[in-house]
Amino acid sequence: MSKRVLTTESGAPVADNQNSASAGVGGPLLLQDQHLLEKLARFNRERIPERVVHARGSGAYGYFEVTDDVTGFTRANFLSEVGKRTETFIRFSTVADSLGGSDAVRDPRGFALKFYTEEGNYDLVGNNTPVFFIKDPIKFPDFIHSQKRDPFTGQQEPDNVWDFWAHSPEATHQVTYLMGDRGIPASYRHMNGYGSHTYQWTNAEGEAFFVKYHFKTNQGIRSLSSEQAAEIVGKDGNSHQTDLLQAIERGVNPSWTLYVQIMPAAEAADYRFNPFDVTKVWPHADYPLQRVGRLVLDRNPDNVFAEVEQAAFSPNNFVPGITASPDKMLQGRMFAYADAHRYRLGVNHTQLPVNAPKNAPADNYGRDGSYATRYGSRHDKNYEPNSYDGPAQTDAALGAPAELSGWTGTYTTAQHVKDDHFFQAGELYRLMSSDEQARLIANIAGGLSQVTRDDVVEKNLAHFHAADPEYGKRVEEAVRELRDDN
Repeated sequence: MSKRVLTTESGAPVADNQNSASAGVGGPLLLQDQHLLEKLARFNRERIPERVVHARGSGAYGYFEVTDDVTGFTRANFLSEVGKRTETFIRFSTVADSLGGSDAVRDPRGFALKFYTEEGNYDLVGNNTPVFFIKDPIKFPDFIHSQKRDPFTGQQEPDNVWDFWAHSPEATHQVTYLMGDRGIPASYRHMNGYGSHTYQWTNAEGEAFFVKYHFKTNQGIRSLSSEQAAEIVGKDGNSHQTDLLQAIERGVNPSWTLYVQIMPAAEAADYRFNPFDVTKVWPHADYPLQRVGRLVLDRNPDNVFAEVEQAAFSPNNFVPGITASPDKMLQGRMFAYADAHRYRLGVNHTQLPVNAPKNAPADNYGRDGSYATRYGSRHDKNYEPNSYDGPAQTDAALGAPAELSGWTGTYTTAQHVKDDHFFQAGELYRLMSSDEQARLIANIAGGLSQVTRDDVVEKNLAHFHAADPEYGKRVEEAVRELRDDN
């Protein structure tokens, strides 16, 4: 069997890949060594900027199978019949740390899912938490700055983390979730995934519904205590990546059951909570979970960089029958995510194999730019409308229209009956067992006690008191005890 021949980027055979060309045996290297210069130049450029958030991630391919009829609520083709399967790619991630961080840390987890449907790619960009820290995207850059490494110390600072939360009472619900038992998943396989935001479904008759997505793990919920996590990080910073990779390689394919909560659009205006506020949930007693299908992961990527790091998910990638809601954070992310990919990967990032639609053609008038692969024939036009049978609009909206009124301007979110920042955080605390509450208190106090400013500590304590008097009292006592010991 003949050996494969090593070549340069241009295809020329390489004579020697062990020794650089030099002026004599011991002389300096030569500028004419094209193979050396090409290797070094390419090496300098082979990494792209890491994501500002969700930098550290793992991914896998799989499929989504419909198990229950939801055609009464959406005309999305990939949900059109029981038994239908659609290929998927998922990327799990931590949020705050860099690409070089560790997996087993207390942090929300990204749960970003790409459906390769016959009507184009549908991206569902969510987390392993049903809520988020803030509800307006104008606060997002500030929030992330407060959680990332401090520009002076170069490390995450409790002063920054808790100072932002002190001035953002809407974060109390998510903080309670994050500091609780589910704040550190044992693996990506053993956590739930949520769309978090509210989306709109539209059926074939044009009726609109608002929905929330819940992916319930079929492996069961497993989480780590802070002590267990610290031990694992010390042994294997890649623990979640290792677990996912090895499970799929062994044929132990992880799966999730998808449920949705469905709210008729007409009920949104008078619902007791703002249904478009991502810091709040819809209680299941109001809108029960309805099963849709199951997600199964059965194939690892061949190349982590090409497929996981270059995977681009954008919450504005919808298909007919699924569109956005007035959720402010969703509205902001629909711009920010796609723009981040144009910066990191280039304007043609949607043509990369992991991002390209697999079951629907991409046919538009986008041309040129870095890494362009869409050439067309010499007679194709790059403008529209035209007289040359180019692709044309369908005149069929993806979803039902929304009625709007009012004056342009900046507004605080409209208040519903139960719209305060603390009620649902208190409800979550009261749902916990006594042991869970004890661990929650210890986790909060461990971070808050490190804050150097008393006023920041007091502002945060006030949030926990407002959520539940016992909750606030126990956090206050635990913080005081830790600060006295120091």
